[in-house]
Amino acid sequence: MAALDSHLIDRFISNTAAIKGYSENTSRAYRSDLTELVTHLQHLGRVESSEIELDDLRDWLYRITEAGAARSSVARKSAAVRAFTAWLERNQLHPADLGLRLRSPKTGNSLPKVISRETLAEVFETLERGAATGNPERIFDQLVIELLYATGMRVSELVGLNLGDIDYSRRLLRVTGKGNKQRMVPYGEPAAAALENWIRQGRPAFITETSDDALLLAARGKRVNVRVIYGLVAGVLADTPMGAAGPHTLRHTAATHLLDGGADLRAVQELLGHASLGTTQIYTHVSVERLRQGYQGAHPRA
Repeated sequence: MAALDSHLIDRFISNTAAIKGYSENTSRAYRSDLTELVTHLQHLGRVESSEIELDDLRDWLYRITEAGAARSSVARKSAAVRAFTAWLERNQLHPADLGLRLRSPKTGNSLPKVISRETLAEVFETLERGAATGNPERIFDQLVIELLYATGMRVSELVGLNLGDIDYSRRLLRVTGKGNKQRMVPYGEPAAAALENWIRQGRPAFITETSDDALLLAARGKRVNVRVIYGLVAGVLADTPMGAAGPHTLRHTAATHLLDGGADLRAVQELLGHASLGTTQIYTHVSVERLRQGYQGAHPRA
């Protein structure tokens, strides 16, 4: 038995994150989700962990869904609850694992949004003009977009890069992904040029006495924050037909363009760091959909 409070959540996060290899982002999301859950349980009069009932959990998820939460958010919260209830049962803090009887909502079949090659060409042209001024901030902007599109990496992986992760001769980056799993990803000539410009002209302008070997530095010489990258990408894409979108859109776009160009599905899986090939296969559906749209627009008897 244990009190339903923030200390219990802290115990769960610290114990489970070490075993499961949760990323910092996953731990933060689970902490937020479980804090919401515990507040809900407290409103129901639950004081101890052993007092939680299955209907309490179902009611919480129902309220979140009715409030308009995205299916993906509800699915993540369901996953957090199941991990939490399994941990409670394992540590004899609840007589049963209630999460085994808790259904996760299906996340739907919407396809990822993809930026057209034409739009990207315009974006990179604008970024190149900005970087050509020698302004360190514009050089930073160009490098971020180039690397996200060139490698398809996650934004958390991008901000985690260090100078020692760069293999200049082979144009490879050592990326640390989910579960601290590392992989090598290639990048092309435009990204290499943007990287060289950043190392030579951009990054030195941000270095301070407390700077470490982080590749991307913020204004005060510290490793750049994920939120900065989200804001940058949204700003860069705001005036395009795509509209303001996050870094994951560039990841989707990179994967889809690779498959459009004939890349092997397993090679794309390795590049993206997907544990399952099934996760990567969504991009084959995107490519087929683009083919269908092109066919309908071009074939006389479509």
